[in-house]
Amino acid sequence: MKVRVKVKPNSRVDRIDKVDDLTYNAWVRAPAREGEANEAVIALLSNYFNVSKSVIVLKRGASSRHKTFEIL
Repeated sequence: MKVRVKVKPNSRVDRIDKVDDLTYNAWVRAPAREGEANEAVIALLSNYFNVSKSVIVLKRGASSRHKTFEIL
C-alpha cells in the first residue's frame, strides 16, 4: 500500500492526521536535516498502522515535504 504524507517538521508535538484514504498530514518534532524528520515520520506511521518500522519504505520525496511511503 502506498501513502502520501505532507510533513511539517519542527512542530511542538508528534501527530498524524488522515486527509483521505491514501493521504496524511504529519507533524514531527524532529528537524528537517540529515533524515531526522523522515525517521520520525516512519516511526509515526508504524504506530498509526501498527506495523514494524522495517516494513515502511520511503519511495519519493527524501528532501521534500511531500513524501510517498510504501507499506509492505
